[in-house]
Amino acid sequence: PRQSRRRKSVAIAYEAGQGGGAEPRARWEPPLWREQLQRIRQMRSGRDAPVDEMGVHRCYDSSAPPEVMRYQVLLALMLSSQTKDQVTSAAMLRLRRRGLTVDSVLQMDDESLGQIIYPVGFWRNKVKYIKQTTAILKQKYGGDIPSTVEELVQLPGVGPKMAHLAMHIAWDSVAGIAVDTHVHRISNRLKWVKKETKNPEETRVALEEWLPRDLWKEINWLLVGFGQQTCLPVHPRCSQCLNQDICPAAKRL
Repeated sequence: PRQSRRRKSVAIAYEAGQGGGAEPRARWEPPLWREQLQRIRQMRSGRDAPVDEMGVHRCYDSSAPPEVMRYQVLLALMLSSQTKDQVTSAAMLRLRRRGLTVDSVLQMDDESLGQIIYPVGFWRNKVKYIKQTTAILKQKYGGDIPSTVEELVQLPGVGPKMAHLAMHIAWDSVAGIAVDTHVHRISNRLKWVKKETKNPEETRVALEEWLPRDLWKEINWLLVGFGQQTCLPVHPRCSQCLNQDICPAAKRL
């Protein structure tokens, strides 16, 4: 059986009309994605987008004990939802000046926490989620954060994108693609999904079906910065984009 599996995997590499027997079913992938990706890498080579300078990976104290560092990563992710990187970064800096640990947050009253994180988006809800999640981390995980996506998304205020980024940044583990509004929007514009997806979670599933796993970690960072600088939500800068001639959306804008 092992040998037959090997023969089958070789057959998948045949072009149409080559080899004998029934043709294997080729896995779908966007026709120009490699060239598009390489051009995005070129446009992102300066690493000068807000996500590069003030993203979550820059918000935590790298000299803190590992469990404190991981907690700070998760907190930064919770604050970052529907909030610009600059605002998240400033809020994290204020929190860190107060000594940002599980215990320090649990000792803080809601009003004080709200004043510190304001003006992040939906800050009142985030105060509630942060306090609830921090209490769970203290009780259930000894002050650390969970090490699986399944457990992370059970925490109040933590969604799939945050969970996958927490795995990437805090645990250096790639369990899936972190898809935010930028990745969702650009994947649809480039037709990196078989059919239009309605939300980031649908986009994550669609991308993971074909994108090579060794690119899963990189794709979030690349597309977020690209979306912040060039492929904007409104009035994308198509004239400045190296993919203008091979982007399906550019022809319609």
